[in-house]
Amino acid sequence: MSNGIDCTVQITTVLANDLKAKGITFICRYLVPASMAWKRLTKTEAEVMTAAGLDILSIFEKTANSAAGGRNAGLSDGSAALAEARTIGQPEGSAIYFAVDYDAQPKDYDTLEAYLKAAESEITGYKVGVYGSFAVCEEMFKRGIPHCWQTYAWSRGEKSSNANVYQYQNNASLSGIACDLDESYGNEGFWNLKPAVMTFDQALDIVALKAGISKAYWLSKSGIDPNFELLIIKIAKAMAS
Repeated sequence: MSNGIDCTVQITTVLANDLKAKGITFICRYLVPASMAWKRLTKTEAEVMTAAGLDILSIFEKTANSAAGGRNAGLSDGSAALAEARTIGQPEGSAIYFAVDYDAQPKDYDTLEAYLKAAESEITGYKVGVYGSFAVCEEMFKRGIPHCWQTYAWSRGEKSSNANVYQYQNNASLSGIACDLDESYGNEGFWNLKPAVMTFDQALDIVALKAGISKAYWLSKSGIDPNFELLIIKIAKAMAS
């Protein structure tokens, strides 16, 4: 289990380091358009959190009940979320959560599913998640939404076994900022801006493709230099940039 927070406050270097020192390992921030600058995650902020050794969780929320807009709202919000993710440099393969920030009822579930699946269709390369109550997390998981960030609110004391992240307290204060407190259990879809580690095999694929010479040829040269693998990785990174 890891400890985290979610907040609307932009994270500075001083704040990131202080939170890290207090045992926080991840921060949930808002992936929203520039029109919502007061709570918007920026690339500079993502770089600051990465440098402090913090992971990031992306949440898209224009209004508490945007998801009640169904498919059309999902298409619009998904498109906006994708634009923000690409602007910031959020790595593909990580998750973008969409908020159901109200006490949704069973009559709402079809609309919520339509919203989330429409959003999912727009966030090419990313995984979709839902933020909501116990009931929302349980039902949307059954309907194929792979990631769940459950809030204790409207959950009536129940906790989903499908929750990847759990928000257990609102209106907290930590390191001088207002925030909510969270904990996570794995497969959250976290991300940061650390460069991906390239393996020798991946590097060899790139070099062989770009140079037009087979992998077998390059492997036959591996005994020439004791640092051959590092050299191939360095060449591949240059070719891929």
